[in-house]
Amino acid sequence: MIGTPDLEAIETLWKQGLEEAYTAYRPATTGLDGEDRHRVALAAALIEVALELQRLGRPAAAAPDLLRGDLCLARASRLLAETRDQRLQVSFARAIEERSAAAAAERPLGPARDRLLLAIADGR
Repeated sequence: MIGTPDLEAIETLWKQGLEEAYTAYRPATTGLDGEDRHRVALAAALIEVALELQRLGRPAAAAPDLLRGDLCLARASRLLAETRDQRLQVSFARAIEERSAAAAAERPLGPARDRLLLAIADGR
C-alpha cells in the first residue's frame, strides 16, 4: 500500500480496487514531475472508486459508501489543487460533472476510467 496519509480512513479501499486503479493511471501521467504523477494518478483512482461507491445511475448506495465516496472526492480535489494546475483541475471537474449529469438524466454511463484518462490527457 502507498505509505501516505491520503489513504487515512479509506485504507480498506486500497485492496478493493483503489490500488488497481492507481496502477492503471500511472502510465497516463508520464510527463508530470514525480510528486504530481503520484497526485494525479491517485486523484483519478480516488474519483473512479468514489463514483463506484456512490453508484451513479443505479439504486442509492448505503450511507457509509456515500460518505467514503465523498471523502475520496474531497481527497482527489485536494491532490489536484496541490498540483497548482488549473487546467488539470477543470478537466477532472468536467469529467465528474459529465458523469453526474448523465446519471441524473438517466443516460447510459460509459466507463469512468476512459473519461478520467481523457481528463488527464486534456489537462496537460
